[in-house]
Amino acid sequence: MAGHSQFKNIMYRKGAQDQKRAKLFSRLIREITVAAKSGLPDPEHNPRLRAAVAEAKAGNMGKDTIDRAIKRAAGGADGETYEEVRYEGYGPGGVAVIVEALTDNRNRTASEVRSAFAKYGGNLGETGSVGFMFERIGAINYEADKASPDDMLEAAIEAGADDCLSDPGGHEVSCPPDDFHAVREALEARLGPANHAGLTWKPQTTVSLEEDTAATLFKLLEALDDSDDVQRVASNFEVSDELMEKLSV
Repeated sequence: MAGHSQFKNIMYRKGAQDQKRAKLFSRLIREITVAAKSGLPDPEHNPRLRAAVAEAKAGNMGKDTIDRAIKRAAGGADGETYEEVRYEGYGPGGVAVIVEALTDNRNRTASEVRSAFAKYGGNLGETGSVGFMFERIGAINYEADKASPDDMLEAAIEAGADDCLSDPGGHEVSCPPDDFHAVREALEARLGPANHAGLTWKPQTTVSLEEDTAATLFKLLEALDDSDDVQRVASNFEVSDELMEKLSV
């Protein structure tokens, strides 16, 4: 249960702040653009695009905005070619951090990420420097009231997932990356749209920090998350509910 709680806290801590619609929509549109260009510009025949559209709808993006983003990507509009890049490093207290970005300017993004690490006592490393500490997984999250823990576990098993962790904060279903789209669609056919679904990084082991160091780490994570180019940030910091309450005050 604790694994779900800390993982959700790290990955979705800024959920309320991310309702800053312009920034959220910018990230969603970038993912739709990359997804549409990675295969057919039709969600029915492009699993990644189908997932991106579902995520956009969950973020309250209108159908017209989604359709325009797909059409622009299909038409190869200038200025909308994004590259997927990943950065790895250590934050304060030796916490491992992975940053995923979609960018049209690698130099700009690298500079922003490097600056954030340096400002908050971290060190940006080479690709692979911390990746071995994480497992790439598909994660599908549902609100706690969507189903009982037993029913959610049953649904996850029948959908082909590897695991399902439930606590008062919700349910997190995990699966191998290659099975993500099939598992997500099976769950949504049974339970409706997920609260969040995507590929992410799950730490193999976690570390704890004192309050002051944890506060600095969160400043780093927030600085990274504030970058327009950054799509996701993951770390292996384990935060207790007590510490989370202190840091949120």
